[in-house]
Amino acid sequence: MLEQLVGDSQALDRALAGEELSYNDGIELMNYDNLHLLGAVADVARKKLVGNTVTFAASYYMNYTNVCAASCQMCAFYRKDGADDAYTLTPQEIEQRVGIAKQLGATEVHIVGGFHPKLPLEYYENMMRTIKKSHPELNIKALTAAEIYYLSKLTKNSTKEILSRLKDAGLDSMPGGGAELFHPDIRGKIVRGKCTGQQWLDVIEEAHNMNIKSNVTMLYGHIEKPEHIVDHLIKIRELQKKTNGLLTLIPLKFSLDNTELEQNNLVNNECSSVYDLRIIALSRLMLANVLNNISVYWVAYGKKLAQVALSNGGSDLVGTAFSEEIYKAAGKSTSSSVEELATMVNEIGRAPAQRNTHFEILKKF
Repeated sequence: MLEQLVGDSQALDRALAGEELSYNDGIELMNYDNLHLLGAVADVARKKLVGNTVTFAASYYMNYTNVCAASCQMCAFYRKDGADDAYTLTPQEIEQRVGIAKQLGATEVHIVGGFHPKLPLEYYENMMRTIKKSHPELNIKALTAAEIYYLSKLTKNSTKEILSRLKDAGLDSMPGGGAELFHPDIRGKIVRGKCTGQQWLDVIEEAHNMNIKSNVTMLYGHIEKPEHIVDHLIKIRELQKKTNGLLTLIPLKFSLDNTELEQNNLVNNECSSVYDLRIIALSRLMLANVLNNISVYWVAYGKKLAQVALSNGGSDLVGTAFSEEIYKAAGKSTSSSVEELATMVNEIGRAPAQRNTHFEILKKF
């Protein structure tokens, strides 16, 4: 039936046949007017690749500092060193927060912050050793590739040396933040003082070669054009073919409140739910057969839209987001429980399952 309906789209024909989509296919689908059909084809691909299970992790978010040497136009979280509301966690505060994470049932602690201009590498090593000493079973998913690159410049060590030392201290995996959009034409307009897209890819490739697996993100819904989205997805695909080190893609919806893009009237409204669903569907189809997991970040979407996105190619809800601060700074509600996430999945007739960081199933509901 679907085969007959997609006859007007060569890209959807190829997607249904399980073929790899080209750059031109991606552009076609970014402009394709039948969103329902696009979502249906993406959902067929999802079911073929991962079945009806929807996964999520019990994840505790710890933002160790909001001090940042960068000043990205799309970020509401960062503060300059010395600002009244700037903070950096002490070892005692880190220990306390990780204790709370365990009480909440977290299996991973997701650690990101800003580019702090004064913290030495030893701060990060001690943080990880402290966590591992008290909670060796917790997966430390810490520091984006952009943070690693900044640390390399700050400490005058190679990124490989930074990764090696952090791995020795307890680093298990890496989050996917800092990717934003790789294309230089758009990256320079949404970030300032951060690594290039290629530098991000290079750091993550080094991490994968050291058996440190990672997520990858894609920030959309601001001032990008279709070609920037498609370029980003193809670069992710090529990296995954090379390393097989990516665990999931998390498309991140740009959150407008309190950002420089809003203040400068470059973006006046958040993107539509229709666009959100297009991005999820396209991500599934462009990455089919190389990256099984496409995550729906319910924190950015809200729980109802997240359910719809799970029927447009999504297969994972990321996690509980205990104590998430970055989207909170942009006005989003950011906490849930594994039971609430399981209910969301049950309501759409899919099978909820709690996973660990590496997408191994821990519990079915």
